[in-house]
Amino acid sequence: MPLVAMHWEHRFNHMVKRYNDIFRVQIPNITPHVCCHTYCSNMAKSGMNPKTLQYLMGHSDIGVTLNTYTHLGLEDAADELKRMEELADARKELEKVKGENPVSQKIFRAI
Repeated sequence: MPLVAMHWEHRFNHMVKRYNDIFRVQIPNITPHVCCHTYCSNMAKSGMNPKTLQYLMGHSDIGVTLNTYTHLGLEDAADELKRMEELADARKELEKVKGENPVSQKIFRAI
């Protein structure tokens, strides 16, 4: 007997109700759809290829995957900029050590 979304939603609501009965800080209800948003956001933050993520989510349009289901914030942007700075610093250090330009990581090439 496969579980459907309604079964999961009932389980989530039961857990949330028990939590809210015990603790002062309340949490909102959790639905399986919220889990889809969370999964998509976490996979995007981990660096998964957007087209792979689109396929896994079952979306026919990449815009739905990236604009609707992926939620990134200021902290994520700051982390990405820091990572890019560290990469640039590592490349400069490599140029100093080897005395040559490292291979660039260009995704597209002009034909």
